[in-house]
Amino acid sequence: MAHPLMFDDDDPVLGRLRAITLALPDAAEKVSHGTPAFYTTKVFAYYGGSEKIGDGHERHGASVLVLADPVERPALLDDPRCFHPMYLGVSGWVGLDLDDRTDWREVAELVETSYRRTAGVRRVRLLDQAR
Repeated sequence: MAHPLMFDDDDPVLGRLRAITLALPDAAEKVSHGTPAFYTTKVFAYYGGSEKIGDGHERHGASVLVLADPVERPALLDDPRCFHPMYLGVSGWVGLDLDDRTDWREVAELVETSYRRTAGVRRVRLLDQAR
C-alpha cells in the first residue's frame, strides 16, 4: 500500500528547497514514504519529517532532514529550530524547521554538507569545479 502524500506540490517553502537541492550535480527528486526525497544514488535531503514525542510523534511538515556533519550535529540538535528525526536520527540525520525566518544560506550549507557525505567522489568533484 502506497503512503499518502504529506506535502503540497505548490508549497513555496518546498519550492525554495527544490531550487537548492536540484542545483547540485546529478540531483533528482522522488517521493519516498509520502514526502519529497532528494538524491543522487543515495538520499541527501528530505522535505518533512517526524519527531518522537513520548508515546507518539510530532509531524514537522515544513522542514528539511539532512545528514549532518558529525562535528556540527550536537550544536544543531541544541538549536530549538532543529529536531532528532524519527528513524533517521540514529544514523546522524537532523531535522530543521523551515518558516518565514529561515536563513536559506544556512539551509544551502546544510544540504551541501549532506550531499557531500552521500554523493560520492565524482559528484563532489563536479560540485567543487562548479564553485
